[in-house]
Amino acid sequence: MYFPLKQIPARTQKPRNEGLTMVMDKGLSIQEVSNFISIAGPYVDIVKLGFGTSLVTPNLKEKLKVYNDHGIPVYFGGTLFEAFLIRNQFDEYLKMVLDAGLKHVEVSDGSITIPHTEKCGYIEKLAKYVTVLSEVGSKDATHIIPPYKWIELMKAELEAGSQYVIAEAREAGNVGIYRSSGEVREGLVQEILTQIPQDKIIWEAPQKAQQVYFLELCGSNVNLGNIAPNEVIPLEATRIGLRGDTFQFFLD
Repeated sequence: MYFPLKQIPARTQKPRNEGLTMVMDKGLSIQEVSNFISIAGPYVDIVKLGFGTSLVTPNLKEKLKVYNDHGIPVYFGGTLFEAFLIRNQFDEYLKMVLDAGLKHVEVSDGSITIPHTEKCGYIEKLAKYVTVLSEVGSKDATHIIPPYKWIELMKAELEAGSQYVIAEAREAGNVGIYRSSGEVREGLVQEILTQIPQDKIIWEAPQKAQQVYFLELCGSNVNLGNIAPNEVIPLEATRIGLRGDTFQFFLD
């Protein structure tokens, strides 16, 4: 439906390279996926099956087919990659991804310790087969990474073949680029943006206040991740100033 409303920021169109909305699916049923896509599909760019839920999801192939039939890429959460890796089953992981017909993977080290050169090696190997998204940051709230190190890690992973680097926050938005309260570590974010291109970063931002922060800082076409399925439509309204939190952002 067309609404002749002026002063609405231009949104990139699917398939997008920036302005991405990455959704976290933590266990939607096949019917719920169909219902979700019927209303939010135009605004969903990629879906992550959170942490290790893929291995305990019944009818996974049928569920993946629903997403695939609607042109929405899916990938397994990085924790699953780490679960295979710590058991020395990298080859089995890659086979599982390819057998599932996935075109994307997430490489992370938030739950286990991997030497960074080794992590970059896995990115290089996987990038020969699929599009790699790599996650930077620890799930341990006590492990504080200084800004220069975030930049160093992100640069190396992009050079190794990652299409995007994901700034860690967990599904709750209380670690990594955020304090335990959910408050943005603003100095860290702004320093990262001095060295890493904005369009190469997906900021995990499950909380509304976090989404608003990045929209004000980077504009309506910032890449945002770990969005709950029922928050996709509200986020899209927020992106274009149709919510009180961003109402003034895009007015002349």
